[in-house]
Amino acid sequence: MNSDTTAITLTACAKTFGDGTRALDPVNLEVEGGETVVLLGPSGCGKTTLLRIIAGLEMPDSGGRVQFNNEDVTERLIEKRNVGMVFQSYALFPNMTVAENVAYGLRVRKMATADIDARVEEMLNMMHITELQHRGIDQLSGGQRQRVALARAIAVRPRVLLLDEPLTALDALLRDRLRVEIDALLRSLGITSIYVTHDQAEAMALGDRIVVMSQGRIAQIGSPRDIYHRPANDFVAGFVGTVNRLPASLLTGSPAAPSGEVMFRPEEAEIVTTKEAHFVGRVTSVFFLGDRTRLILDGGGEVPVVIESALREVIEVGAEVAIRIRPGGFMEFNANAREASA
Repeated sequence: MNSDTTAITLTACAKTFGDGTRALDPVNLEVEGGETVVLLGPSGCGKTTLLRIIAGLEMPDSGGRVQFNNEDVTERLIEKRNVGMVFQSYALFPNMTVAENVAYGLRVRKMATADIDARVEEMLNMMHITELQHRGIDQLSGGQRQRVALARAIAVRPRVLLLDEPLTALDALLRDRLRVEIDALLRSLGITSIYVTHDQAEAMALGDRIVVMSQGRIAQIGSPRDIYHRPANDFVAGFVGTVNRLPASLLTGSPAAPSGEVMFRPEEAEIVTTKEAHFVGRVTSVFFLGDRTRLILDGGGEVPVVIESALREVIEVGAEVAIRIRPGGFMEFNANAREASA
């Protein structure tokens, strides 16, 4: 950990709202200084509540503690924690120009005018929006507004940067582009960052570690590779990527499966000759995705099998294809993943 960065420690942080709704079971989490941790999960799983506790916008239930570098900040208001926040809604001031929005937090901190001007110029250059500095917020596209929101959050040089679904409102192409830019930005700045999303691709691309959440609890913590290849349980396996399940009895030469079921990701399957195959399936749907083709197969089980192939040959609906799972491609749950990572 860089000595200039801020580590975050959450201890027994639960949240119960006034009407008795339990939004978050007690959470223990340690984030290293300079690390980017993504909170991933479906709507209502508690990830935004956890982010708001870190920010100081919500208080944890009695006994919950929030520490920045071993300093207890549980009782400290958001404006005293020196955190930057970027929201899905941007939360920009419509009556201010781009430059005035970026400068807002600096003026609140009563920085000298010359220092404010220099910092604003630095942020505008960093986010490639210098030419927009005199525009009003209503004159900006969604992507430009998000860059302004990032510039404003970073301008105050926060100890911690918190991002709550910042790309959800954008179209797919812009989302992909900004995802790359945010990744480069976070790594260049080295600020400890917590990023909330329900988008698996965002989580895999941005997170040093991913915290998968379900129903107010942490289901698994791990690197993107660990989460994808060694899920802790059925929920994580199904939420992060696509998982095929087939009765082991339908496959030839598959590994022993104590549950009677084998699992594999679509990309682990390859089209081979019948002699080499684990099973033969009938194609029910074909989706050409440019760099690959997604095939939906009836493999004899209760649910269809999804495979992805880079072969250029056209495969028609109704065709029979022989499928083999690559060595090491059968998935097993990592039963100790949650305890080992928390």
